[in-house]
Amino acid sequence: MASQLRLFIAIELTEALRTSLAALQNDLKRQLSPRVVRWTNPDGIHLTLKFLGDTPADRVEAIARAMEAAAVSFAPFSFTVAGFGCFPNLRRAKVLWVGLPEMPKALAGLQRATDLHLTRLGFDKETRSFSPHLTLGRVNKDISRADREKLVGVVAQAQVGVLGTVPVLETVLFQSDLRPGGAIHTALARAKLRETDQ
Repeated sequence: MASQLRLFIAIELTEALRTSLAALQNDLKRQLSPRVVRWTNPDGIHLTLKFLGDTPADRVEAIARAMEAAAVSFAPFSFTVAGFGCFPNLRRAKVLWVGLPEMPKALAGLQRATDLHLTRLGFDKETRSFSPHLTLGRVNKDISRADREKLVGVVAQAQVGVLGTVPVLETVLFQSDLRPGGAIHTALARAKLRETDQ
């Protein structure tokens, strides 16, 4: 039986944006008890287009070809990162994130095309609407009522302006290796967007 890899397709961020995300996390950490949130390592934050989950290793090549077929339809573009929120809502926050004030049509199209080409390979079609975000951290399940109230106040008051702009030149297939200290992500394949004449 082929070995299984935990895979996802995403857009990489710039170093400058990762630095801004780390600074925002540090600001939030100062306001919250350390037991409230498991913070994402800024080096491991990406904009996920499609999560594939446990996948046979021998399918990586076919996935890479499907990514290329999707990416070649789009010229390079960029998106801006700003704003702060949580899923599913303020009172029951489980995930803290920063978002995109505007979703470029090209980003929505790239996600749809990637999903379509992967569906043709037998992967499940995305049923949830695409909600692009960058996960800053996950709220621990068993926090006290006082910690929950504090978290609600911090999230409600957070004002997060523009953190950076990300140029999108390619999509990346990542392997996610879950470790006690956090996930390690390794790029297995890259699919470049269509080259444009300057």
